Amino acid sequence: MYNQYLIPANTKRGQLILGLFRPFDLALFGSGIFVTVVLLAFLPLSSTFVTILILSPALITGFLVMPIPYYHNMLIVIMELYEFLTERQTYRWKGWCYRSVNTKRKK
Repeated sequence: MYNQYLIPANTKRGQLILGLFRPFDLALFGSGIFVTVVLLAFLPLSSTFVTILILSPALITGFLVMPIPYYHNMLIVIMELYEFLTERQTYRWKGWCYRSVNTKRKK
């Protein structure tokens, strides 16, 4: 038992519903399904284009909550990408020698 650690790699998955979804993800997907069912009930499916428009809320929300590796889901990827593109792109150095570099010595 030298240099062996018992740390599970999927500790965050235990906090998720079915190991994949947050409550917000399920609410988002459920609202997309609800809107699609309501549209299916009240609008006639007269053409392929109308059918695609009616099914689009469920398809879009399903795409957003689809799990992908290294991120939680596509919604997280889109939010991270938006944050990266809109935040400041120049970073100030705040390392271990930040104060000694920026202060001048008085002689």
